[in-house]
Amino acid sequence: MKIAFFGTGLMGSGFVRRMRANGHQVNVWNRSAAKARALQDVGATAFDDPAAALAGAERLHLSLADDASVDTVLEPLAAVIAPGTWIVDHTTTAVTPTAERVARWRARGRGFVHAPVFMGPANALEGSGLMLLSCAQAQHDALLPALQQMTGKVVHVGEAPERAAAFKLFGNLTLIGIIGVLGDVNRLAAAVGISTQDAFSLFEHFNPGQTGAGAGRAHRLGRRHAAVVRTRDGAQGRAADDRGSASWRLRAARDGRRGRLVRRRPLARRRCAGRGGRGAHRHLIQDAPGKHEDLRGPMPVRAGSAFGA
Repeated sequence: MKIAFFGTGLMGSGFVRRMRANGHQVNVWNRSAAKARALQDVGATAFDDPAAALAGAERLHLSLADDASVDTVLEPLAAVIAPGTWIVDHTTTAVTPTAERVARWRARGRGFVHAPVFMGPANALEGSGLMLLSCAQAQHDALLPALQQMTGKVVHVGEAPERAAAFKLFGNLTLIGIIGVLGDVNRLAAAVGISTQDAFSLFEHFNPGQTGAGAGRAHRLGRRHAAVVRTRDGAQGRAADDRGSASWRLRAARDGRRGRLVRRRPLARRRCAGRGGRGAHRHLIQDAPGKHEDLRGPMPVRAGSAFGA
């Protein structure tokens, strides 16, 4: 099969090498042409013109930076992409623009699906990790054999085309939260005279995500958060654990849109006292009213990180 792949950074190049190992003919294009040409050593064909790279391709895969880059690359090619060519986008994109993009390409008679990943470059190269997919069941069934060659597991999260984008952001937020919690553990360990390595050795034996109590608590918190996010009278609905250390807070604000989800960042520093007793792990958090950041866009992620493309 001939495949076109646009975006040959750390993730994209891993995917291309995997496709070549599986015997596919791959045409590659990248904004920085040198990155595309670097894949010629595994038999990929590099193009300076993305339209030329599409010639004869049955599938077009994308691994780009964000919504803007996806549209900037694809829109000029609307008349070039053949009606029978699948467009499979692995880019981490925002929910609403993803839904609009799929609808736009569907109106043009093209099959566009969003398939973001929880993978790093090594996963892309070896075909492991997790890929999300949201599309009609028939599209899922048609693409599944090809996508299974690219990753360890493909999860169909529903038929609404924007659901994979949402679930990808859910995962990114969870990973960010875990990083924050580990930072808290590290600070507490330092405060009580325990090394980071020693403190983290706990997790060789204790996995909070697999304990019944932990899983049950997470489920209860999720249900409680879902119940309070939207309010009928327009007042802000709080979606944060009242008892937690909550370095992240979610709020429903009505900034021109009903039920718009935004993130509030606490601005005061978190202090961890190391004197034992009740003050041994006191967290001082202060919210600054009105300081909001829209969550509808993708989280900023360093290239090649565990958050995936």
